[in-house]
Amino acid sequence: MATTSQPLRGKTACKKIFWAVFPHACFIVSLVIYAFLGALMFSHIESTRKVTVKGEYFYLLREYEQILSCSIFHWSSRQSEIRDLFNTADPVWFINPRERWNFFGSLFFCCTVFTTVGYGNTYPVTRSGKYLCMLYALFGIPLMFLVLTDMGDILATVLSKSYNEFRKLQSKILASKLCSGSTCSKRNELKCRAQSNIVINEPLTIMEVLRSHSGVKQIKYRNVELFEMLIARENENTQPARNKSMERWSSCPELAREKTVSKVIKNFDKIGKELEKLDVPIVLMVLVIFVYISCAAAILPNWEKNMDFQEAFYFCFITLTTIGFGDTKLEHPKFFLFFSLYIIIGMEIVFIAFKLGQDRLIVLYKKVISFCAEKNIPSKKIYPK
Repeated sequence: MATTSQPLRGKTACKKIFWAVFPHACFIVSLVIYAFLGALMFSHIESTRKVTVKGEYFYLLREYEQILSCSIFHWSSRQSEIRDLFNTADPVWFINPRERWNFFGSLFFCCTVFTTVGYGNTYPVTRSGKYLCMLYALFGIPLMFLVLTDMGDILATVLSKSYNEFRKLQSKILASKLCSGSTCSKRNELKCRAQSNIVINEPLTIMEVLRSHSGVKQIKYRNVELFEMLIARENENTQPARNKSMERWSSCPELAREKTVSKVIKNFDKIGKELEKLDVPIVLMVLVIFVYISCAAAILPNWEKNMDFQEAFYFCFITLTTIGFGDTKLEHPKFFLFFSLYIIIGMEIVFIAFKLGQDRLIVLYKKVISFCAEKNIPSKKIYPK
């Protein structure tokens, strides 16, 4: 029996882990598939477009030719004209669509769409590409927010547990210093010993209460049935429900399937609950964000040679906060695609920090409003009779 029960326990444990991880994996896999499908569609539409040269392009070339034919002394007087010509130039004229809209470039564009970063360096030119971009963002942005909320629950549980363990360790160290120090008084030692000798007793059952009283034999006959009903109900509640459920599942496997399905549905319903319960100092979150961005800023210049640490730190901050000015361009976006997991986790950390800051601002506004209301309420004057 022992040899057969151990594999069954291992299988049940593996099933529990699988169904616990299933919702999180489902969201991430859905987002990855959605990004790859979008990359294939945009690459097919935008890379095969015909490059049409407009008359504005030839006009711009003629004006550049006239400016270059002038002597150097006349360039200072035509600076405003040169600036206007550069502003009228369309970047699409100088871009090869097959190079820009390859699979990795399209995948990078899809990541900037559903993360709402939108650098502005790559954008659809064809009308069908623009319509597809609107439709793609309409479904991709909610999916991305769902992944962020789900990842936020995991990060919130990790942060809250780590912070609570740190507080417990800190309190234990302080208590050991107070109780075992040389300057500790006898009163504190007695308190520490008393606290260490405390035994928490579990609540007594009805049978134990009846046995502990000596006057149980004098209970009247009409109360005996009531006590028997209470004892029977207590025994039903104290019996492990796992045995009953296992008996039902062994007799009817459909109940087991319904049980697992209901557990998975409950896991989906719990999304976002842990994030609402999170309560850690905002200074700790700012420190986590600083360390997180600093690590990426130290790695990013290894393949982006035009960036130093400060420029990479600025780029990561603009990306994780979804501002996306587009002033800093990436020379190798395909390498940055492997950084997409970093972007998702970083966006979630920033989102948690913004959520905590929002909660602190709400508390501050409540205090200010209550303070102003107390000041404006006139004090009651007591007139003598």
